[in-house]
Amino acid sequence: MISVSPLIIDNKPFTATQVKLPKTNLLIISNEVGYVMCGALDVDLLSNKLAERKIVAARAVGVKTIEALLDAPLDKVTTEAENFGWREGMNTKEALLKIAE
Repeated sequence: MISVSPLIIDNKPFTATQVKLPKTNLLIISNEVGYVMCGALDVDLLSNKLAERKIVAARAVGVKTIEALLDAPLDKVTTEAENFGWREGMNTKEALLKIAE
């Protein structure tokens, strides 16, 4: 099952996406600039092999819900996300607000 819903963080719009798979869930909070995803995200692939795409993204691990993802520290960030001030250990909510419109 896939659920997509609006998520407002400090009056800024984002989209929360959850994909329920056998034995795991894919969780993503995004806007037009970038996204934070659960541990399934291959940050090295985005930063290295897909560097020309300049993808703003980060991974947070050990989360099972959108709410947990929102509160989780970033485990790894893409090179492009670093240009927006994202860093490992930063709270997901704080990082997302740095790319809010």
